[in-house]
Amino acid sequence: MATPWRRRRMCVIHADGPAPAALERVSGRGATIRSNTNPECGAKIRLVHPAAGEIIAEVHAISEAGIELSFAGDEDSVAFALSAVAADMTQAN
Repeated sequence: MATPWRRRRMCVIHADGPAPAALERVSGRGATIRSNTNPECGAKIRLVHPAAGEIIAEVHAISEAGIELSFAGDEDSVAFALSAVAADMTQAN
């Protein structure tokens, strides 16, 4: 999702403790983040986006692309993803 119209917002991941995270990709089914924290696969975490709010996710995989998160895929997950994308598309004041 790294395009000229998208500006990435910093998020916070709450795993063992809070840590900064950059949201690389997001959809109603999950997200990819980059962070200096190392949660284990299968761990439940909380991802907080400054505009979209927060969502509970499960660490699905850890790769060179980042930390892959899975969401429930329900209406709340889709609303979170849409809010994050919309916020990332708006210009800062």
